[in-house]
Amino acid sequence: MLEKFWEQEAKKLKWFKGWNKVLDWNKPYAKWFVGGKINASYQCLDVHVENGLENKIAIYWENELGEKKEISYKKLYDDVNKFASGLKKLGVKKGDVVILYMPMIPQAVISMLACARIGAIHSVVFSAFSYKSLKDRINDTKAKFLITADYALRRGKNIDLKFVVDLAVHNTTVEKVVLVKRTDKGITLNEGIDVLYQDLIDNAQDFCEPEKLDSNHPLFVLYTSGTTGKPKGIVHSTGGYLTYVNSTFKQAFGDLKNEIYWCTGDIGWITGHSYIVYAPLMQGTSIVIYEGTPDYPDTSIWWKIIQDYKVSVFYTSPTAIRMLRKISSDTIKDFDLSSLKVLGSVGEVINPDVWEWFFEHVGNKKCPIIDTWWQTETGGFMLAPKISYKISELKPGSATYPLDQIDADIVDENGKSVALGEKGFLVIKKPWPGLTQGIWGDKKRYEEIYWSRFKNYYPGDYAIKDTQGYFWLLGRSDETLNISGHRIGTSEIENAAILNSNVAEAAVAAIPDKIRGQNFCLFVVLNNKSEDEELLKKEIIQTLKTEIGSLAKPAKIYFVESLPKTRSGKIMRRLLSALLRKETIGDVSTLQDANSVEKIKLVIR
Repeated sequence: MLEKFWEQEAKKLKWFKGWNKVLDWNKPYAKWFVGGKINASYQCLDVHVENGLENKIAIYWENELGEKKEISYKKLYDDVNKFASGLKKLGVKKGDVVILYMPMIPQAVISMLACARIGAIHSVVFSAFSYKSLKDRINDTKAKFLITADYALRRGKNIDLKFVVDLAVHNTTVEKVVLVKRTDKGITLNEGIDVLYQDLIDNAQDFCEPEKLDSNHPLFVLYTSGTTGKPKGIVHSTGGYLTYVNSTFKQAFGDLKNEIYWCTGDIGWITGHSYIVYAPLMQGTSIVIYEGTPDYPDTSIWWKIIQDYKVSVFYTSPTAIRMLRKISSDTIKDFDLSSLKVLGSVGEVINPDVWEWFFEHVGNKKCPIIDTWWQTETGGFMLAPKISYKISELKPGSATYPLDQIDADIVDENGKSVALGEKGFLVIKKPWPGLTQGIWGDKKRYEEIYWSRFKNYYPGDYAIKDTQGYFWLLGRSDETLNISGHRIGTSEIENAAILNSNVAEAAVAAIPDKIRGQNFCLFVVLNNKSEDEELLKKEIIQTLKTEIGSLAKPAKIYFVESLPKTRSGKIMRRLLSALLRKETIGDVSTLQDANSVEKIKLVIR
């Protein structure tokens, strides 16, 4: 049944050559549609142009300055072909990794599809990440090519991406940097390395033959944080991934060929890959892309966009919803949101009260909320309501049920199914086409993280299944934070903090945050007592920003004599979080120094 279902879903796509085997399952590795040939760019563009949709709008783009573009499927097709031709002329070959460090501009989508067209593997890095994070990803992939822009626009400020890129590519494998020049600000090009995007386009051929790629050829590598300091390069295939995101997009949101769809995510995250670019464009949907934040140039900008473009499907994060509830509840009534038919939530668990506000004030009590649970590693939605569900079948805060052919369960420490209503660990028992091919260059790490604890795929989340079979996600069970829907490893932050010469040890403690969903406090043990603690705090915050990015800003920094550790030396981060929440601690006899808890309590007070 599993293979038959996914074979039927795969047949909804346009393949150059059929497969000779649906699934080759060598646990924990799955190869789907073995022998089949396909191309993601062809699937997103050529298919629609050939079917007479060339004049249909593919992208409605707008930025916070009010600048706008409407890009038809034919225009997108032309631009992708030219840029793909230009990349080939530059020396990019099938199988090469191309790093993208881009703001939310049309050229970001063009770059992804151009790489896919020639069989290059794109690796998108979130444009708010630091030069150190960018350099780490370059070094891990050994990428020779990078695409960026001169500036990103954020809250009225031009963020100098070129400066970050110049720092990042120094002493790396990068040979060529393609630069989208979008402002009239002067920039210095590095001779022999930097190439202007426009020059490539102007001198390129109009058509680039799409590579007929093996179904299991990597489409992209996307980095996500884990429990250790080094981010994981998650690899996704072409045929299986495209089949999966196409299927899950339709299951959750329906047929959107004639709809205006807006996902507010960023291409630097898996949401942007799966449900801004690939799934919607495969379906021939018109998508909205906004380069900006929910509160600039004013707190009503998102409502205005929904009204102006007559958005019918609006997919965003609980973090954004919480912010909008706080800053624009009074003004939402001034805008016509009657075009909305479906709402969606992504990135983290949505609180029931936030769900209710979203349903009542944005959806006018008539739009179902498609609350999705999934990960970078899963490729697409795993748990989510289907569009066919009635609103009365939804439960605020629950991702409802697994989608078709997703075999999910809740198990105890021993891997045995728990009773309904009991907390346990979420596992997936059968393979699916969106399952990652593994971690780039680190087969052993993939097997240890996701498959060693239980005999099934373990995503690292706690969950409960209620008496009606509804799934409720309860957060991470590992040492990973979920800040504004983005995962950051606690070790990643701690390793950055101790780069300060006066920091001996550091520990991260997760705390709830009304806007970001989750945040953290940093507990620091110093080598020497600081005469100026406020200055030291600023130095640590700047180090975190430099090493990781602006997401890694602690709510507070506490200087303590020692950290609570077990006798085996493990830092008890959950105990620190409990102290911050003023919860009962319980037995501390397993700690090396039980007195450390009382001392930390005094510091917190």
